[in-house]
Amino acid sequence: MTRVLVAGESWISVSTHYKGFDAFTSTTYHTGIAPLRDVLVADGIEVDHLPAHDVPALFPGTPEALAAYDVVVLSDIGANSILLHPATWLSSEKSANRIELLADWVEQGGGLAMAGGYLSFQGFEAKAAYAGTAVERVLPARISRYDDRVETPQGVPGLLAGDDAHPIVAGLPAQWPDLLGYNRYELPEDATLLATVGGDPLLSVRQAGAGRTLAWASDIAPHWCPDEFVAWDGYRTLFTRAVRWLAKEI
Repeated sequence: MTRVLVAGESWISVSTHYKGFDAFTSTTYHTGIAPLRDVLVADGIEVDHLPAHDVPALFPGTPEALAAYDVVVLSDIGANSILLHPATWLSSEKSANRIELLADWVEQGGGLAMAGGYLSFQGFEAKAAYAGTAVERVLPARISRYDDRVETPQGVPGLLAGDDAHPIVAGLPAQWPDLLGYNRYELPEDATLLATVGGDPLLSVRQAGAGRTLAWASDIAPHWCPDEFVAWDGYRTLFTRAVRWLAKEI
């Protein structure tokens, strides 16, 4: 069975409520993994979800730990969360550079995808900070050094690009449902563009050494990827094929 690790796609929100002289805070926990997880599991793919708050301590830190997976998906999780193990952050101990480890794993045959979001690619206020890292080296994306978000609240459709025979997109319609935003990146010369949004790359793929990589510029679920897109029949087709292509099954 194909095994996928999805890192990120969770967040904790803290609100302060002011009522006259008095104030109190409340904390809520949220995940955005369900739409992707559900379509992958329904297609017979095993999904392990590593929530954002667990990534610093639990993201794989050895080649053997990464070898347990066929595909790793980074979704709305910044580079610092992967780089800074608690042993280093709290105790000044040396730890593995897991960004470099991940890129090496890809070049030795692994499959890596990055999905867009406020903490993907370079992200909101450039805080995702993947530009110039080893992960950028293997992705089918050249990442801006600055805030790379493109907000499209009016909705902008995804459009098939030239290679409509690629196994990930073969048979999908030329126009896809609207998206509400994405991360803008540039395409490396050796990458293949499969879809665009707003005139920018939306979906691209690349061979990186013995491995494969994929960049999806928008969210995998709301807010940038609204319910209309998630409910589209092509959503399941697109992402299950993407994972199986990364795992070299198609």
